[in-house]
Amino acid sequence: MRLVLIILLGIHGIIHLFGFLKAFEIFQFNAITQPISRTFGLVWFITFILFVFTILLLIFKSEYWWLIGFSAVVFSQILIFNYWSDAKFGTIANLIILVSVMIAYSSFSYKNKILKERIFMLENSKNITEDVITEETISGLPYIVQQWLMNNGTIGKSPISNVHLVQELELKLKPEQSEWNYGTAEQYITVQPPSFNWSISTQMNSIFDVMGRDKFQNGQGEMIIKLFSLFPVAEAKNHEHINQATLQRYLAEIVWYPSAALSSYIKWDSLSEYSAKATMEYNGTKGSGEFHFDEKGDFKKFVAMRYQDTNSVMPTEWTVVATKTEERNGIKIPVNCEASWKLESGNWTWLKLKIKDIEYNVKKF
Repeated sequence: MRLVLIILLGIHGIIHLFGFLKAFEIFQFNAITQPISRTFGLVWFITFILFVFTILLLIFKSEYWWLIGFSAVVFSQILIFNYWSDAKFGTIANLIILVSVMIAYSSFSYKNKILKERIFMLENSKNITEDVITEETISGLPYIVQQWLMNNGTIGKSPISNVHLVQELELKLKPEQSEWNYGTAEQYITVQPPSFNWSISTQMNSIFDVMGRDKFQNGQGEMIIKLFSLFPVAEAKNHEHINQATLQRYLAEIVWYPSAALSSYIKWDSLSEYSAKATMEYNGTKGSGEFHFDEKGDFKKFVAMRYQDTNSVMPTEWTVVATKTEERNGIKIPVNCEASWKLESGNWTWLKLKIKDIEYNVKKF
């Protein structure tokens, strides 16, 4: 799509150059039968230059190309109105470019909104300045959770205050979907207070781009999905089901920053030799889930009864399974995971994720 837009801008820009050449009697541009004054000739040239800059910014993938592109469309349409009988069909090209500009601006604005949310989240989080975690620190936890924390490298290290993640994703947006959609995601997480901000970019098909953002903050959840960053496809926030579902997601993801298991808002109960239940309560929202481990203390899966969306009458069994575990930054974590819903028709594995990068205790963006 980018290449098609660049070609359209190039052709449209060259036509404006011909208007300049005709005004200065350098080239006879017969498509415009009306005379062009030198003053307007300069406007045709300025518009050409604006289209050239727009193309260059697109080639170098600048997020600001839409700003110059919009200016080029405005100048171009002014010229078309002045030479309407000859140039009216140029309006079609300007409309196509304008739609592209609107989508690009919407994407820029959407990303800027997420950036501001993340800056606010990090600025309002507290650094956990406690001493290094020892075996005595974790002595009040169920035995298998202690084994997990000793096995994954948490002992002897300082608690983690925040996390930055980059993920590669495969998704099935519907249970009946046969092929996977591919996407990338970025996430910031804080421990005090517990919050996360997760954004995803994927494609429904070769044409439709989809961007989404999940957020958990102040005990409340928010989810939004947009087509081309412009048209809302789904949006939900400050709903009891969404609040609990995002809290349970936060709880499941502490396997990536295990020292959060010691947080005061999480209570642990032993279930069996290799499993324990964690209950999290924060700012009026409460949820729980079961953590399952193997005999060595490696995390195997997280299971919770979780609402799929605001329309769900009853919660559905949601499972996150670790398919690969590696050491990152001195901590052993699941780097490949699969998430599934247990439906009446069978299990729907809707997400496969791979952690490409993870940073702890980020100071700034």
